[in-house]
Amino acid sequence: MLLAGLLAAPLAGAAEAILASRVWPAEEYTRVTFETAKPIRHQFFFVPDPARLVVDLEGVDLGDELKSIVSKVREDDPYIKQVRVARNRPNVVRVVFDLKTAVKPQVFPLAPAGVYKHRLVLDIYPEKPRDPLLALVKPDPIGEIAKAPVTESPAAPEPSAPAPELPVLVLRPPEKAADKVAEKAPDKVPEKIAEKPPERTAERPAGKTADKAKPGVTRMVTVVIDAGHGGEDPGARGRGGTLEKNVTLAIAKRLKARIDLEPGMRAILTRDGDYFIPLAQRVTKARRVQADIFVSIHADAFVQPHARGSSVFALSDRGATSTAARWLAKRENESDLIGGVNLDVKDPVLARTLLDLSQTATINDSLKLGKAVLGHLGDINTLHKQAVEQAGFAVLKAPDIPSILVETAFISNPEEERRLKDASYQDKMANALLMGIRRYLAQNPPLARTKIAQNP
Repeated sequence: MLLAGLLAAPLAGAAEAILASRVWPAEEYTRVTFETAKPIRHQFFFVPDPARLVVDLEGVDLGDELKSIVSKVREDDPYIKQVRVARNRPNVVRVVFDLKTAVKPQVFPLAPAGVYKHRLVLDIYPEKPRDPLLALVKPDPIGEIAKAPVTESPAAPEPSAPAPELPVLVLRPPEKAADKVAEKAPDKVPEKIAEKPPERTAERPAGKTADKAKPGVTRMVTVVIDAGHGGEDPGARGRGGTLEKNVTLAIAKRLKARIDLEPGMRAILTRDGDYFIPLAQRVTKARRVQADIFVSIHADAFVQPHARGSSVFALSDRGATSTAARWLAKRENESDLIGGVNLDVKDPVLARTLLDLSQTATINDSLKLGKAVLGHLGDINTLHKQAVEQAGFAVLKAPDIPSILVETAFISNPEEERRLKDASYQDKMANALLMGIRRYLAQNPPLARTKIAQNP
């Protein structure tokens, strides 16, 4: 046995009751939490053969809530096979997690935050972490929403059809010869594109003259879609009980389904289920797949229920453009406190990612992306602000990826909460986001890239 953690002996007194126990399974990792009114002392160790994680809870009552953890483990949990709970010795309750594979567990306490009291967190990671690049070569099971046929209202375009007012994107697979690619490009290009070339031109095939070259993207475009909050971090809550984390995931899945139908485009979700991801890891995921665009989807609340409308935010390196933007950024940046991050894990890569680097060019691109998206959001909802706002959102701090945060609506507004739960409105929101992304790419096609970022 390898002793992984040990705290001092428990204080004398009555046994502490477990107020709540929760299990959040995901392909990336499974999180287990025990919530108590006071901190609980514990020790844990890992047994390799057969694989087991053993956690001893000291001074804890063996009550119904603690026992209920057994029934909360799902059969499809990637890492936990079953849980056993029993009293091991006086004043100590032992919880044994029988595992399906070798893991690298992290066990740490969290101070009260948000609606939670003291929590003991068990993050069960696989011994070999999941590579986000695998999402590009194998289908990503993102739930029945994305798999089901998309139904559109008469006013909304089909997901795979180009918007009438947008120029056609010429998305050419990078592995084909340049001359063959040029031959397969559409014969007609809107005159406004021919007259005014994009601000950033992609590499032109050799031997082709400038007047014959057609604007467009010469490789696959990767869009990372970030569904805000998740797991232990529910985000904002509407008066009708709607949780922000559920709304954002539903819209993110719909947007991914549409992007994946677009020729030459692909989408990756930072989370595809109800589990928590730290803000820094969301940024790191986008950078690992060399994303061209990062879109974080939210549906926040405000202290006044009449606040309404959609907004788009970009990063600011000088301060927030309004009091509301500053308040919102502070609220969103507190997600790590509520969701729970293990502060004992020091990752220099993550630390560098969140530095306020010189991002002038990226912020300018983010503002262009935000403006394109905001224009289409105004077609389906009132705009809270007519221009893209800026603030210090941690999730937008990738120094080399145009990144925006979209507040789809105010979940604290009863009328907008009802719309956010409606499937047809979620479809319209996903369409508007796609149209904005396409408009931005038509005007700012990404440059050529090394093979690692191209379509496998």
